[in-house]
Amino acid sequence: MPYWHGYGWGVWGLAMMTVSMVLFWVLIIVAIVALVRYLQRAGRVDRGVGTAEELLAERFARGEIDEEEYRRRMTALAERRRRT
Repeated sequence: MPYWHGYGWGVWGLAMMTVSMVLFWVLIIVAIVALVRYLQRAGRVDRGVGTAEELLAERFARGEIDEEEYRRRMTALAERRRRT
């Protein structure tokens, strides 16, 4: 039987195939999770969904408002929450 000559890849070949297949599926799953998280975060910011503090912090981080404006608005939000 000429086709059964030798042991082929042997144990190391099977081990490498197993490891590479597990890594492949882990990478696929991580990529899908990362994509879903990115799309959820991007959608939330675009729609303006989130707490007022989060939106204010994002505007401050992007440089849309300065520190004085940020602190003034955060104080106003805190006072409003204490009244309610």
